[in-house]
Amino acid sequence: MKVLVTGATGLVGRRVVSRLREAGFDIRIASRQPQRLAGADDAVALPSADAPPEAFLALMRDVTHVVHCAALNNDRGAGSADFRTVNATLTGRLAQAAATRADGRFIYLSSIRAVVGAGFSGTIDEATPPAPQCAYGRSKREGEIAMLEAFATAGRDGATALRLPPVYGEGMKGNLRGLMRFAATGLPLPTAALTAVRSLVSHDAVAGAVTHLLTRPAPPRPTYVLGDASPVAMSEIITAFRRGYGRPARLLPMPAWPLRMLATLAGRQAAWQALMATQVCDSSLLASEGWEREADTLGRLEELARQGSGPSHP
Repeated sequence: MKVLVTGATGLVGRRVVSRLREAGFDIRIASRQPQRLAGADDAVALPSADAPPEAFLALMRDVTHVVHCAALNNDRGAGSADFRTVNATLTGRLAQAAATRADGRFIYLSSIRAVVGAGFSGTIDEATPPAPQCAYGRSKREGEIAMLEAFATAGRDGATALRLPPVYGEGMKGNLRGLMRFAATGLPLPTAALTAVRSLVSHDAVAGAVTHLLTRPAPPRPTYVLGDASPVAMSEIITAFRRGYGRPARLLPMPAWPLRMLATLAGRQAAWQALMATQVCDSSLLASEGWEREADTLGRLEELARQGSGPSHP
């Protein structure tokens, strides 16, 4: 069986390709940056969102399954139209072609931002009502809807969206990379500003979920929420990174109110709310279906810092 993987040069896409090859799948790689695919077997350019239908149908030649990792992420500073074009319209076009030509599954890597904003505090599971709060989150939710509608119109099942919390691994970007860079400085941090608890997910666990869903006989559900086995506190994340760097934690027992006041005076109330938000992803549904969750989140973060993979990458 052949699997079309889009976004195969990204953090998760690279790991998905590796795991699927280990599982014995043939791979076709499609990327919006084909120049980075020189020398790869069966590698093609990913059509733009406004390409003719034939371009998308051509991608599906001999393909059984599609894993759609390509996305415009929320660390790029893009506008609403760009997010919608890449994350929603392109997803819908791919899903339409897959529902027509590929007889297997379509796995779309979505985000918890499709259902909650950065300031939400609480538990997120498959029953959480979608209420995206940013252009990125809205575009990911629209991509989920476009995918499911394409398969429903074709009278097909087998399409699913994996809603991911922040993903860590070699070459990670975004807020986790920023925390890793700050941990490398050794500067002291106030404990009161790091009490929030967050779910994270390793890129290995995401790749494992994709492989599991492509090999499991039963069809997937429309959505799954992913996350490591246990959420971790922000203070624990910083401490794990600093252990990896061989540094002391340097967390100061300082109250939160001075920082909250500074954030208010600077007009950064939303950023403060996001910093203090606790977001726990309940990934028990997919785990109950046989997916193995990462159980040692802090150990994996410590190892990333030990290897120096975060701060050394541009």
